[in-house]
Amino acid sequence: MTRFVVRKVAILGAGVMGAQIAAHFANAGVPVLLFDLASATKDRHAVATAAIERLLRIEPAPLVDAGCARLIEAANYEDDAHRLADCDLVIEAVVERMEIKRKVYVQLAPYLGAHAVFASNTSGIAIHTLAQAMPEVVRKRFCGIHFFNPPRYMPLVELIPGPQTDVRVLDALETFLTSVLGKSVIRARDTPNFIANRIGFFSLLATLFHAQRLGLGFDEVDALTGSALGRPRSATCRLMDLIGLDTVANVIRTMQDTLSDDPWHRHYTVPGWLSGLVAARALGLKTRGGIFRKEDGAHQVFDPACCEYRSAAGLIAREVADVLRVGDEPERMRRLRISTHPQAQLLWSVQRDLFHYCAHHLEGIAHAARDVDLALRWGYGWKTGPFEQWQAAGWQETARAIEDDIEGGVSMCSSPLPDWVFIDENSARRGVHHGSLSFSASAMVGVARQPLPVHRRQLFPERLSGEQPAVKRSLFETDDVSLWLPEQAPDLPVLSFKTKMGAIGPGAIDGALEALARAEHSYDGLVIWHEDGPFSVGANLEFIHALVQRGDLPAIEDFLVRFQTMTTRMSQAHVPVVAAVGGMALGGGCEVMMHCAGVAIALETTIGLVESKVGLIPGGGGCKAFAIRAARLASQAGVEDVIPFLRRPFEMLAAGQTARNALEARRFGFARDADRVVFNPREVLYVALESARALARIGYRPSPAPAVAVAGRAGIDRLAEMLTMRRQADGASAHDERVGRALIHALCGGDVPYGFIADEQTLLAAERRAFMDLVARPETQMRIRHTLDTGKPLRN
Repeated sequence: MTRFVVRKVAILGAGVMGAQIAAHFANAGVPVLLFDLASATKDRHAVATAAIERLLRIEPAPLVDAGCARLIEAANYEDDAHRLADCDLVIEAVVERMEIKRKVYVQLAPYLGAHAVFASNTSGIAIHTLAQAMPEVVRKRFCGIHFFNPPRYMPLVELIPGPQTDVRVLDALETFLTSVLGKSVIRARDTPNFIANRIGFFSLLATLFHAQRLGLGFDEVDALTGSALGRPRSATCRLMDLIGLDTVANVIRTMQDTLSDDPWHRHYTVPGWLSGLVAARALGLKTRGGIFRKEDGAHQVFDPACCEYRSAAGLIAREVADVLRVGDEPERMRRLRISTHPQAQLLWSVQRDLFHYCAHHLEGIAHAARDVDLALRWGYGWKTGPFEQWQAAGWQETARAIEDDIEGGVSMCSSPLPDWVFIDENSARRGVHHGSLSFSASAMVGVARQPLPVHRRQLFPERLSGEQPAVKRSLFETDDVSLWLPEQAPDLPVLSFKTKMGAIGPGAIDGALEALARAEHSYDGLVIWHEDGPFSVGANLEFIHALVQRGDLPAIEDFLVRFQTMTTRMSQAHVPVVAAVGGMALGGGCEVMMHCAGVAIALETTIGLVESKVGLIPGGGGCKAFAIRAARLASQAGVEDVIPFLRRPFEMLAAGQTARNALEARRFGFARDADRVVFNPREVLYVALESARALARIGYRPSPAPAVAVAGRAGIDRLAEMLTMRRQADGASAHDERVGRALIHALCGGDVPYGFIADEQTLLAAERRAFMDLVARPETQMRIRHTLDTGKPLRN
């Protein structure tokens, strides 16, 4: 096929899933036609139009920004079918009924462009069956493309080929989904429910089966099968409520109807109590009640024994909790296995039958064990997949225990474990994941990851347990930072903060200054990145509080001067400094980002200057940056008065408001329009490295340190009026007002005349004075201590 360029997309079906898929394409800047039935009303597009309007009200928000909705255009099958000719990708997302899908295919296939890729978002209908409804000429460009709900937030997309699908189509789609939409793609075999739902729903059924067998309530089940098993807090029954009990029942029936030769087939039945809840329209969250509900402010859980609700408690027994705290995984699994407590037996039984099921079906549903584990991580939010858990628990010992239970008749199925599970004592393999390889039951060897270029650019892909880490060449390392060279980019060093949550203390500042010096001396640029957590939550509050406790204010000021020196050096370095930002960039972390020559930001990153929440103001150059930005905006608008351009930053910084994503960060002024928004967080480092390399190649030079007209005393007076009104409106405390006045002084350049030309050092000095006045106050010190103790802000 020719180069795959997606200029426009059509989504067929404006239901919950179809509309949210359309929303995520719009988030990525791709125009979308959203199709549904023609309305009998005057507005023939009313069905799709209503779906677009609903996107603005759904939580969590499917749209990154409300303005993205403008990229979605309503359409209907009768009047607009001809417009499919303009679409490069068409995704069918109509109801999961074969006859309805076939009708849509027959109606619309003649209008597809000769180059268009057609895909079905089916969650379980066989792709080879759907392909039969397509014209022969389209089948090479037809496949399954299963998004997980909600599409904006869930990384997994399963890509499923039909019998005639051109592999180049799959490669092009995988590349597009990975980079443009930020998805994590698994190539699944064309089997019912594919990989994630096949394994995930079996895990639900196994948990319900053993809970009934052991007489455990659903609240106990969720207490045991959430974080205790490395799974989300939604655990089992809350997850079913989240999915929708009607949908759960439909998926189980699909398994019952399509998997008649499965050894576990007798367990693919909808429990009577579940059918009863569905019949009563108690479907879960969408009806505000399912297995769990809230009644008169109290949480209740459904008891299938009496078909009534009771108070939800869900406590883990002390002896089971003690076992779960055991750090050694093989020992923890052994203790669960030998315990007679029903809760421990539930955990062992669920894991045993899950491992058994995965081993039996690996060859039929997945190309390698890696695909199973990643599918459950990405589609269900598990910390580790089932094969990883088995391997961590001791592969051989656990395999023998599973085999003993099968032979003893206590497992859910009597089929033996496949021969490949039992590893020869002389083999180097000690599980399914070894080095860079993952076991394939169909090939009977370990296989490497998908070799597409789009995956090779992920310098640090998500690793499985037992998988070897990426290679780094260390240049220097301290307790707080490391400077290293990636194997794929030996010309550009990367500075990583090693501290918890990327907190910046004296050691991190010293390391950053040393890295800047080395980069200027020997390399073409510098990239700043935090591999194992958020980019940075800002200055190290523990360090500042310790100095406050000692009464060492001069040391705090010295630290602040060093912090400002660091950010200034980043902005004035003679090589491009580029930040690779993900997770969170708060306080000083945001200031670091704002002073870099370029930034690559993962879409779902929280960014902001939040110092006001601990009774401080930005002290690492954040106030200075907004003062300069206000002057530039006034100049661009052709006006002399900078004060109107300070109002929004003042309100935002005084409230400690954060941008919830990278697009919002641009709008708030924390990021620039030129900063790159990256939809796939695994590509942020690559984009940052390429950005730094590109800047170096075109002869990067830092902009001269600016000197700008500031608002001075006139600005202080006018913004103080806003502050007074704000305090009256929201009942702010006297210390809130004091913080606000300090912020105003810093934003306005200090006690200088209106229009005073302030250089960078003057602005930094004003910022520093305001910061130091606040940090000496007992109210601020109380706020810092409270935040350190509780993780929450204090209003005092």
